[in-house]
Amino acid sequence: MTRKPLTSSVIRHTSSADKVRILLSNDDGINADGLQVLERIARAISDDIWVVAPETEQSGAGHSLTLHLPVRVRKIDARRFAVSGTPTDCVLLALKQIIPAKQKPNLLLSGVNRGSNVGDDVTYSGTIAAAMEGTILNIPSIAISLMTDAPEKAHWETAEKFAPEIIKKLMGLGWASNSLINLNFPNCPPAKVKGIKPCAQGKRLVNVQLSERADPKGRPYFWLGGDRDNTPEKTDVDIDYLENNYITITPISMDLTNYDDLKRINAEF
Repeated sequence: MTRKPLTSSVIRHTSSADKVRILLSNDDGINADGLQVLERIARAISDDIWVVAPETEQSGAGHSLTLHLPVRVRKIDARRFAVSGTPTDCVLLALKQIIPAKQKPNLLLSGVNRGSNVGDDVTYSGTIAAAMEGTILNIPSIAISLMTDAPEKAHWETAEKFAPEIIKKLMGLGWASNSLINLNFPNCPPAKVKGIKPCAQGKRLVNVQLSERADPKGRPYFWLGGDRDNTPEKTDVDIDYLENNYITITPISMDLTNYDDLKRINAEF
């Protein structure tokens, strides 16, 4: 068995001449600054917009579903809804329940996330997860993030300036039906962006931070998090380029099969 090339899946195109209907979601919540930025980005592409986002922040939710609690939908206006669940819940409800079948979107944008989603982040990220669910439900999907964890220092204007044209170009080029696009912006003014780098997903050097504390009754608990180490294990990957003020574009396949290992194991069985 040989490794499947990207072109083994159908390449989906959405030409600029087509009517674009866009679904917006995120993991920072319905009131996030990044979602407001995403709406402005989307309206530079189309005036046909739906917004379905979590009621509260869901960062780090990954591609999780709410299975053991009821999920509630709060209608804010005709095309804006808040969901008491994960980003995956939001996209699933949007496409299966909230948006009429005859008005199905042909593009999903997730973000703009406050903080990059590169390297290992893609497995934790609710922003990526919303795009994953869109891809599973056959909607071309793009996850968009800005490399900052400090809202007061976020250069949202950089994403707002460059994202519309990048998205339009990607729509014209198309990408595999089993893939999503991961788009990250450096946290610098637009004039300091060095360029755009289509590149592979990298891997950070391991830097897990756990803080052990005690509650008022003396019982231990842990806080997970802290500053991330953005040192990549190798150069010319998303982590590396983003740190050096490049915009990064990484296609991410939903097929997680390791075909090299599958070939080797298959030979033994």
